[in-house]
Amino acid sequence: MKVMAQLAMVMNLDKCIGCHTCSVTCKQAWTNRPGTEYVWFNNVETRPGQGYPRTYEDQDRWRGGWIRDKKGRLRLRDGGRLAKLLRIFANPRLPGINDYYEPWTYDYENLTSAPLGDTLPTAAPRSQITGEPMKIEWGPNWDDNLAGSAQTMAKDPILKKVSDEVKEKLEETFMFYLPRICEHCLNPSCVASCPSGAMYKRSEDGIVLVDQDRCRGWRMCVSGCPYKKVYFNHKTGKAEKCTLCYPRMEVGLPTICSETCVGRLRYLGLVLYDADKVLEAASVENDADLYEAQCEILLDPNDPEVIAAAKAEGISDDWLEAAQRSPVYALINTYKVALPLHPEYRTMPMVWYIPPLSPVVDAVSRDGHDGEDVGNLFGAIEALRIPIAYLAELFTAGDTKPVDDVLRRLAAMRSYMRDINLGRDTQPHIPASVGMTEEQIYEMYRLLAIAKYEERYVIPTAYTGEIPAAAHDLECSLSGDGGPGMYEGGPFASPTDGPVPVAVESFHATRPRSRMNLLNWDGGGVPAGMFPEEQKQ
Repeated sequence: MKVMAQLAMVMNLDKCIGCHTCSVTCKQAWTNRPGTEYVWFNNVETRPGQGYPRTYEDQDRWRGGWIRDKKGRLRLRDGGRLAKLLRIFANPRLPGINDYYEPWTYDYENLTSAPLGDTLPTAAPRSQITGEPMKIEWGPNWDDNLAGSAQTMAKDPILKKVSDEVKEKLEETFMFYLPRICEHCLNPSCVASCPSGAMYKRSEDGIVLVDQDRCRGWRMCVSGCPYKKVYFNHKTGKAEKCTLCYPRMEVGLPTICSETCVGRLRYLGLVLYDADKVLEAASVENDADLYEAQCEILLDPNDPEVIAAAKAEGISDDWLEAAQRSPVYALINTYKVALPLHPEYRTMPMVWYIPPLSPVVDAVSRDGHDGEDVGNLFGAIEALRIPIAYLAELFTAGDTKPVDDVLRRLAAMRSYMRDINLGRDTQPHIPASVGMTEEQIYEMYRLLAIAKYEERYVIPTAYTGEIPAAAHDLECSLSGDGGPGMYEGGPFASPTDGPVPVAVESFHATRPRSRMNLLNWDGGGVPAGMFPEEQKQ
């Protein structure tokens, strides 16, 4: 057993309201430079829908991820070394700009420089690539709020896999939102596809990154990633992707998308896994068995044998303690309510999802029944307006049983907690019906509904030395009083509040400046540079 650590994420889709705050803050933090106008490391898709880039899930077209050959071995769907060498200068398995979208801005100058006339001037859209006027026909969230549209649904790759009965009821299908980032897989096909070795997975925390110095712009990683979360910067000629905000994670801060999430639906934590069993788990014969196989390679951080093996591999006590408190491991293996996205790609993804349940309650209540009665909820799950078959194609390679089990646990939690909130006696048979104890149901409720900041984000710091004095005043710029960061103090806090790790977005404030920045002044004392020096006569 070779124990390794992996930073992972779980998203509770019941809480996503599709506000795109996570996408905007990620865009501002990481992809606001030339060449990345079309790049969204984090995007929020409306499902059913085509996704971003369009139909990225159609692997018959894009050929991403792994496949299992007749001998039981894993092979890149896009071909091995020889196949890649033959088309290294012309890769046809790449999404074009039309599959993403042609980024645009608006001709705002026309509003002020247009000559006088009888009509008001307009700010016409212009391409950010060519600078020419353009017609807007597609965008990164073009499907937004359009679930059920015949025009949109016709090209959804997932709907092509489900029954005709589901397709006939598209008008009745409700929509839900699916935020997506790089999956930072345990068995990443993008890393295996890179001819120059620029793509790599960090051994200490499992984050997948691109070495910009080694990248030669072959773009095989783009075609190799089945989630299409690797992008090509046409200005620099390099591949770029989500970094899981590793500069923030290394100092114990959550990713920017998690920090600014309005619905507080993201959970970050450490999981331990057996690296010796990753290939075996990814190579199971049936796609439907991949979910359970991936759960089995995640190790119990409280097991003495696992702890001993982890220490032998150099994993520190702080990291072991973080793994034991990890909300990610609890949601995946303890409560079993989180599912991986498209396990059939055999990349062993490490961004998991809790499927949505909310519309079940609404559907039951609308008919005049008790929307939180366990009997009504269990019955409604079988007639869920969004078919379980659709959710299964997203999260369990078509196997509906795990999805049904998750929805029943979530329904049981609602019914059980309703009695507590109304001051009534609890019903122990409710958690027992889904294989859980009363304590587990209550703990799961606390984690999913009212968990505090430090319970949702359990991130071990990679920095063990003393924090530089210059960093004491710096933290997330959104962490002020009442801000979404929810830190004590905020950007105007005094150094006496204790050391705060420097955040990515405030990094530039550490550089020497010729002028005093009043935004960093805590109101105490007179900092150097606040007033001009007295000139000697």
